[in-house]
Amino acid sequence: MRIALVIPSMSSGGAERVMSILANFWAARGDEVTLITLGSLDLDFYNLDSRINRVALDVLCKSSTTLDAIKNNCIRLIKLRKAVHKTRPEVIISFMDSMSVVTLLSTIGMSIPVVVSEHIDPRQKPPPGIWNFLRRWTYSLTSAVVVLTSELREVVNEFVPEKKLHVIPNPAIPVPKASDLKPPFILPSHFVIAMGRLTPQKGFDFLLDAFALCTHTSWSLVILGEGPDREGLETQIKQLNLGSRVFLPGNISEPAVILRKSGLFVLSSRFEGFPMALVEAMSCGLPVVSFDCPTGPGDIIRDGYDGVLVPPGDVGALMKEMDRMMGDKEERKKLAGCAKEVIDRFSIEKIIGKWDDLLNKVTMQKNIIK
Repeated sequence: MRIALVIPSMSSGGAERVMSILANFWAARGDEVTLITLGSLDLDFYNLDSRINRVALDVLCKSSTTLDAIKNNCIRLIKLRKAVHKTRPEVIISFMDSMSVVTLLSTIGMSIPVVVSEHIDPRQKPPPGIWNFLRRWTYSLTSAVVVLTSELREVVNEFVPEKKLHVIPNPAIPVPKASDLKPPFILPSHFVIAMGRLTPQKGFDFLLDAFALCTHTSWSLVILGEGPDREGLETQIKQLNLGSRVFLPGNISEPAVILRKSGLFVLSSRFEGFPMALVEAMSCGLPVVSFDCPTGPGDIIRDGYDGVLVPPGDVGALMKEMDRMMGDKEERKKLAGCAKEVIDRFSIEKIIGKWDDLLNKVTMQKNIIK
């Protein structure tokens, strides 16, 4: 099948990680895969199969005025339409809400089924301004809308018909076996790890407050990721007198190298879609503690069996469970032993099977309509 994948950029992030996994799997299987981004190749963070036709439009620029925004978006529409026309896919998959609006507008009249994949809770982070209106209108043009959880299906059903909605979680892939790769910095002897873009969504401010209250002061905290909240988090670290115990090393291309050496993973997000960082940590055999935030953690963690869920935003509860886990090696070992089952529960083969069924369905429907 000829598949076109569209996303703003392939920079570091959960949705980008998922797209790289799907693209690589389909390309390795023999499908003709084109991956189109508005951003440039310089932003690419994840490794892609050499058989993927990589198209970078390099039109991901900020607009200083409304007129600039209109002009820039018109340029994006035209360039994306030309790229799609050139590659002639049988189906298009678009990630992220505003990107999906642009994709749907740029393909009007082309008779190519477009599948939109939502990767965040629209209640928590709706598209800004006119994009919200455009999403409600353009999503009527989709062949299908994919959401990550059953809860999100109910939410998105408010503006997308039930018959178009499909639940397909993100895949878990086996983490490569330990190699000779070494961590890019000296790791503490005992440390908690967290991972994600440094933004308010990820709740690292909650995590720092909770960590500061833990009694096991021989433990450190490592937060992998980069983002606009770095300065604020560094200020908070100083205010909490945690400068010698908290590390923000930025983006790491091989996080598994560090994850495997940690004793505990913590997810402190205010909201999620289906957190890939949590899945990757469990794939590495890590015990996990997570806020039961909307949505995803409750679908991934089986509370008390392969991880621990605490009420969303409850810093005291998060601190209590982190502290308990730091002091209970046997409990960490028990949870870690079950955590790897996430690889089977959300295996790439199962998830690709769901995607294949959907893509075959929408392409068949399009052919029947023709």
